[in-house]
Amino acid sequence: MTRKMLFAALLVLAGCVAAPEVPPMALSSEPVTVTPLAGAIAAPTIAAPGLEAKEPDLCHAIDYVPYLSKPGAVIETLGITRPYRVVTWRGIEPQEYVAGRIVFRLDAAGNIFNIDCG
Repeated sequence: MTRKMLFAALLVLAGCVAAPEVPPMALSSEPVTVTPLAGAIAAPTIAAPGLEAKEPDLCHAIDYVPYLSKPGAVIETLGITRPYRVVTWRGIEPQEYVAGRIVFRLDAAGNIFNIDCG
């Protein structure tokens, strides 16, 4: 029994030892020269026109601004002849981009809250 008590006391006292001090890392005041590698980084390439630069309103979404906040059912009555997509609230939308396509986005109530191209 005394051995167990002695061992327990030894463990308790071992926890009372102060942590060793670590000297702070010395920072050099001398400037560092960095030499870039020639040809290590290739110039960026543009995969398709319109992805890097903002294109004008190719789908003519501005023509449909008066229908913002209207019910989504009105879209079918507009007689749109070009491609369009209706994205429901929290709906799944394929990630294919078509610059000339009109995208109508509906809110939780089914009303048009955004019109853009894509």
